[in-house]
Amino acid sequence: MYKVELKPDFYQGKECIGIYGPDTLQFNSTIKKIKGIKWNHNQRIFYMDCTRIAFENFKNQVANHFYLDTSILRQYLLQKKALVGPIEKPIRSVTANKIISHPLCIENSLALEAMRNMLILKGYSNNTIRNYLFEFQSLLRLLKENSVNILSKAHIQSYLLWLLKEKGCSETKVHTAVNALKFYFEHVLEREKELYDLPRPKKPFKLPSILAEEEVVEIIKNIQNIKHKTMIMAAYSAGLRVSEIVSLKIKNIDNKRMMIHIQGAKGKKDRMVPLSNILLTMLRKYYKEYHPKEYLFEGQNGGAYSARSVQEILQVAKQKVTNKVGGVHMLRHSYATHLMEAGTDIRIIQSLLGHNSIRTTMLYTHVSKIAIGKIESPLDKLKW
Repeated sequence: MYKVELKPDFYQGKECIGIYGPDTLQFNSTIKKIKGIKWNHNQRIFYMDCTRIAFENFKNQVANHFYLDTSILRQYLLQKKALVGPIEKPIRSVTANKIISHPLCIENSLALEAMRNMLILKGYSNNTIRNYLFEFQSLLRLLKENSVNILSKAHIQSYLLWLLKEKGCSETKVHTAVNALKFYFEHVLEREKELYDLPRPKKPFKLPSILAEEEVVEIIKNIQNIKHKTMIMAAYSAGLRVSEIVSLKIKNIDNKRMMIHIQGAKGKKDRMVPLSNILLTMLRKYYKEYHPKEYLFEGQNGGAYSARSVQEILQVAKQKVTNKVGGVHMLRHSYATHLMEAGTDIRIIQSLLGHNSIRTTMLYTHVSKIAIGKIESPLDKLKW
């Protein structure tokens, strides 16, 4: 019997399974008879969709003709399951290619899956799960066939030092790596306090970019599409994170009480923020034109709008107005700063932003014109 290898691949923007066999008449004629098999013109191989149904159909029809080697495919699917969930779940080409080019050993793939399961059980947010798994996988790729479970505290410290000195990673990235590794060793392997004193680089204190009120107006004026304009107005009017914008549902807009109900925000917290009169007028115009069904801002095929697309909308509009660096979160920073400059109590701003600690909100005192804008420069006091 001929040996046929099944390997993971990515072709024409879709995940697939490549079929690698001998270039013989028997092989080619057998494959061509199977429904659902396609031809990859670039690599000149047969392939099928990466689904359980397609795989089972193929296996059943060639069982008497070929011996199937699925070792590489199994390794890929195990790693994919640990990163993104079920086999049928779509995966980005960048993620798929990383898995294909840097396969993990079975033991480390199981470690990655165990970490994912524990993060879900403990109720961590999707963003935190994604970030922790990414950092953990980065370490696992370096280990190759060595098990992560045998690493000592000294090994971990050497890895973190390598991230800082050799890779030039930011302090924020290293902090995330520390948290991810602490989670695995302490919550998955249940080691006691062995890694609590890992060295943590000091984060740099950076002030956020703030838009002037006139710049906010010009940015909104530069957006012609009513849906895009309304999303950016909503972001600024209520200090919303980009994830909160795309998660808004029609039911979250309370025009009787003039409030917006933000549900399941960062830290799985709900909060209420005021609904702007100008935004409500814009929302009514938008609703008449687009008729969203569930989410306030829906994509072309229904469901929630893409967070990345919202960022792109802002960037296109912003580049015509200012060269200040920042995305949608800049609007949130600007919202908080403008409230503070208008005399709003900092405790109220903390509640509107959904901050756990007042210390986080205090950041805006460093950029508010109230505190520093009235100070006269010594240069202006000189007699010329």
